[in-house]
Amino acid sequence: MKNKRNINEMQTDDLVEEHAHIGVLQYSALDDSDIRKYNRLFEEKVKIEDEMKARSGDQRRALMVLYGYPNMQVRLNAATATLAVAPEAARRLIEEIYASGWPPQAYDAGMLLSSLDDGTFNPK
Repeated sequence: MKNKRNINEMQTDDLVEEHAHIGVLQYSALDDSDIRKYNRLFEEKVKIEDEMKARSGDQRRALMVLYGYPNMQVRLNAATATLAVAPEAARRLIEEIYASGWPPQAYDAGMLLSSLDDGTFNPK
């Protein structure tokens, strides 16, 4: 993380900003075929999401501000993270990403939709 503060001490807005930053870095890692970096960033993203979920009222809903972010990976990450708290809006965004055909995010979105539809992925 670019911000070395403990995530449980960060404000929700700062976690949203860090979540977006991670998505941008993941996008670059995918472009560079650096799967190790992508996976490390994924772990950091999950920690942020877990912290937001644990907060009063499940603060993952705050990630919805990223639905309009210019970076496709950031949007996909935000939609995936909010499936449990805003399922209809999140699914619409995932469907839009899939329909865009923009690789690799469109492929990931398609696999996510399939997993949602067949019940192998149940957002929590």
